[in-house]
Amino acid sequence: MKKIKNALISVFYKDGLESLIKKLHDLDIRIYSTGGTYKFIQEMGVPVESVEALTGYPPILGGRVKTLHPKVFGGILARRNEPEDLDEMKEFVIPEIDLVIVNLYPFEETIQKTTDEQEIIEKIDIGGISLIRAAAKNYKDVLTVSSPEDYFALLDLLNEKKGSSIIEDRKAFAAKAFHVSSHYDTAIFNYFNRDIGLPIFKQSLAGSKTLRYGENPHQKGFFFGDLERVFTQLHGKEISYNNLLDIDAAIYLIHDFEESVFAILKHNNACGLACRDKLTDAYRDALAGDPISAFGGVLITNQKLDENTAEEINKLFFEIILAPDYENSALELLKSKKNRIILRRNSHAFQDQLFRSALNGALVQDKDRRVEGGDDLKVVTTRKPEEREKDDLLFANKIVKHSKSNAIVLSKNKQLIASGVGQTSRVDALKQAIVKSNEFEHELNGAVMASDAFFPFADSVEIAAKAGVTAVIQPGGSVRDQESIDYCNEHGIAMVFTGTRHFKH
Repeated sequence: MKKIKNALISVFYKDGLESLIKKLHDLDIRIYSTGGTYKFIQEMGVPVESVEALTGYPPILGGRVKTLHPKVFGGILARRNEPEDLDEMKEFVIPEIDLVIVNLYPFEETIQKTTDEQEIIEKIDIGGISLIRAAAKNYKDVLTVSSPEDYFALLDLLNEKKGSSIIEDRKAFAAKAFHVSSHYDTAIFNYFNRDIGLPIFKQSLAGSKTLRYGENPHQKGFFFGDLERVFTQLHGKEISYNNLLDIDAAIYLIHDFEESVFAILKHNNACGLACRDKLTDAYRDALAGDPISAFGGVLITNQKLDENTAEEINKLFFEIILAPDYENSALELLKSKKNRIILRRNSHAFQDQLFRSALNGALVQDKDRRVEGGDDLKVVTTRKPEEREKDDLLFANKIVKHSKSNAIVLSKNKQLIASGVGQTSRVDALKQAIVKSNEFEHELNGAVMASDAFFPFADSVEIAAKAGVTAVIQPGGSVRDQESIDYCNEHGIAMVFTGTRHFKH
């Protein structure tokens, strides 16, 4: 047990600090402070000594140097069980600093709100990070608090142990401090590496959430990140690992659509999707695509959910719904099922890279943000697609981009008719889609087909044509492209190449 006699406080975030200052004062702990924190404590009427008075130096270089001084770091790093350290402390009149409360300049927040390099650089903390690391290194003697989130934990500790701490307390706070330090440095490195492009992978995700389990009940599951920046949960049970995978797939799918759209997903793939001016019509047509797979699915729209649509949706058993907003009456109606997860999507910029563990390391790639438009289509057949067909081709191409490979999508009038996903051959994916469309009695005459990759043979376009497909969109690039083109020309089918493959594994 070590008694806290002297504390150094220098913080950017002062919310919640007042009660902590009062407690330190009640415990007769001497407080040293700098800058705005010093002024904050003074205005509270609590005795405080400036770091400038301790060191004999004022802040210099526009405040860049305030605490970087032997009288500060000596007081933190001195080993209380080393006689030579204590002799030097006495010789140079250095007080023992037993508690360090420091948080850092908001570097991550700054790079999110500005591109002004000078402003960003000035938010790289030097003194604060040094104080945190020094105090955490000397955890045997010093307690360090490096985040505003821990103010109340420290207050509880001070109340419980009457101004003292044990080594287990200090080591636990030190671990948090080194996390804060490493996370901060990772953010700075990644900012600089945007332009430099060093082949180094560093990620640090601060928030964490323990999930009920992983993909299966015998697997542990965790989420690292800040879900509240992505959505607000308005109702329902705890979100699971598999739920989060579906939510992620749903948000990225819907992001590619500008017009009013409703989508239903199952196991990360769209099983229903339609674009309509009226949201209720979009939902009905999305559901009609595959009403069996929709059972227990994830629903998402890019429009405010109205009461009429909610009444239709409420007839279906589903796990999750996401929308940018809800009419009050619609929300109350959807809340009628206690476990139903209702989420309001928040505006949030997602990271530009995907990464996943593989073998003994990580695979990293840029996100597939490419969305083909009319200017990206190269007509390779004698017949050009009609305007309606062109719209459907672009519509289907967006869906196939977000479907597990090998993938084929059949659509008509901006409605997902059927898809074949996750197949080991493209022909099997197409056959699966045709079987499903026939099962739900969709009319394929005049439908279009989208493929996530090129057709190695003409067999797929032949099967599609016999089913009624009149236009095809694919990347192209096979050495045998001409065979598919020739078949299409012989049977009056329009085909366009995009030049872009959209594998998804």
